[in-house]
Amino acid sequence: MKTPFTDIRFDLVERLPKKARPFALLMRLDRPAGVWFLLLPCLWGVMLALSGILNISPIHVWYIVLFCVGAIIMRGAGCIINDLWDQNLDGKVERTAKRPLPSGLIDVRKTWYFLGALMVFGLVVLLQFPILTICIGLFSVILVVAYPLMKRITYWPQAFLGLTFNIGALMAWAAVTGIIEIPALLLYFAGFCWTLAYDTIYAYQDIEDDVKIGVKSTALKFQEQGKKWVSIFYGLMLLLLVLAGYSAHAFIGYYIGLAAASYYGYQYIIKPWDLKSQESALAGFKANINLGLIILLALIFV
Repeated sequence: MKTPFTDIRFDLVERLPKKARPFALLMRLDRPAGVWFLLLPCLWGVMLALSGILNISPIHVWYIVLFCVGAIIMRGAGCIINDLWDQNLDGKVERTAKRPLPSGLIDVRKTWYFLGALMVFGLVVLLQFPILTICIGLFSVILVVAYPLMKRITYWPQAFLGLTFNIGALMAWAAVTGIIEIPALLLYFAGFCWTLAYDTIYAYQDIEDDVKIGVKSTALKFQEQGKKWVSIFYGLMLLLLVLAGYSAHAFIGYYIGLAAASYYGYQYIIKPWDLKSQESALAGFKANINLGLIILLALIFV
């Protein structure tokens, strides 16, 4: 059996007590990329919402801290929910066969208990926010629970992930302003397009296994047209970010930042991406973290 490419480092997990390691692996603490993809839209939303506020108060800093903690918790909870849905499928896929549930490293009962503890902790964090943010956060749980089912019924599970992973942009805007306005919606859908792009790239790692086990993805739908479609998604993301900045009366520095993000996306994600290479797909996927950070820096100048 071919060993799938991975650049995962287990240093953090191995430093933990032996009994804690299966729980850390359930949360994917050895793979922090997902935390970034959940956190960055939250930080985007905070920065965009603060564009019209001259004096940043301690409560805004506190919200950023809460979003950081919440991203770690809810990303971990989402991974566990995904693993519970997919425990019979993961053992058939090279990349996922060694996850704690299919490998027998932890049993289902303990997994449910741990998930419950994370959800309670996540609720405690959520309750620190204003009421509108709390309501949006509670609604997002429905999306988190439903997401793993999407690959069984549609070739567009990445679209559902986009709706789920970027809801933090709306939560952040609501936390700062108390309402949802046009710039927040534009930012949310920019993040949606971003997720369509990076998770399509990620899905090319599993394209052969997905065919064997009968699950769907945008990678299977696009096949050799992947670069074209991913480029379209990035283009739509950029357009929506421009519109979000315009609606928030952004300064020129914001648009310069978006130009830098566009250059980075083409030069380091689209151009070197080999659709046939797992290594290339993973590298392109992870390069999106830097892309998101460049956009975050641009939003400082809104």
